[in-house]
Amino acid sequence: MTLFHAADPDADGDNLVRVSAEALIALRGAGEKLSLRALRIKAQQSGGYLSRFKGRGMEFDEARLYQAGDDVRTLDWRVTARTGALHTKLFREERERTVLVWVDMRPAMFFATRGAFKSVVAARAAALIGWSANRQGDRLGGLVFSAAMHHELRPKRGKSAVLSLLRQLSQASRWQSHYNEREPDADMALARLRRVAKPGSLIFLCSDFRKLGAQAESHLAQLARHNDVVLFHIYDPLEVELPRRGVYRVAWGERSSLFSGDDQRTQSGYQRHFREHCEALKQLCRFPGIHYLSCATDADLLQTLQAGLGKRR
Repeated sequence: MTLFHAADPDADGDNLVRVSAEALIALRGAGEKLSLRALRIKAQQSGGYLSRFKGRGMEFDEARLYQAGDDVRTLDWRVTARTGALHTKLFREERERTVLVWVDMRPAMFFATRGAFKSVVAARAAALIGWSANRQGDRLGGLVFSAAMHHELRPKRGKSAVLSLLRQLSQASRWQSHYNEREPDADMALARLRRVAKPGSLIFLCSDFRKLGAQAESHLAQLARHNDVVLFHIYDPLEVELPRRGVYRVAWGERSSLFSGDDQRTQSGYQRHFREHCEALKQLCRFPGIHYLSCATDADLLQTLQAGLGKRR
């Protein structure tokens, strides 16, 4: 009988179960190799397709009467309601774009059977994205949240914005207590992100997307109306398929249960659950502006991001 649990720092290395500001700063060179200005993003859906990013940041300029061919997503409903005639918003291009990272540090992210904790992968991905945004002259901001706290970072330009993000990601209190039976859903964090995001932003959500709340789809659809949203799904290989042979004990907190890898019904049900979770995330890509990328905890993170985002022509 084998006990499955989160990776042991002594066995697998401290850098696999937590991050330090120094380690995230050291990712600068790798992050600068990552282009966020790719013309196309490879959306991982069944029958995969390529969809364009909306591009640089856009700032509201004025409203005018709706004309045939205008994007219905830019309708100005307040002016329309006030005047009784359809109006659409006009935007002017900003000199730089805003890049936002939304990083999930809830208890379920402190887990891995191979590679690094999901939370470590999320922090590293955010650091790579931050360094890339800095090199390209974009503003960087975002939201780092756990079961107990949310910390917003207002978009700013320059190295100081990246360092502020890295400090939040490596804050010691985030890595000290991981288990919480009452893990909250992600709705509040998505609602707060909507208040930070401005039209034309490129938004990366780094999470395993467990416990998306009842309002999650609505929040994501609203974010995608004027932004590009990338669902960066982090998963552990054990979530894809259980071991095939033997009886195993799974522990969480003070509770535990047994399962048999020889039970075909358990295997099929487990695999179906993961497929359904992935399909539910991919279904969100039916909204224009939402894209899906996935990364295993033992994958090459930089290579995954480069391959998923595509290379600039």
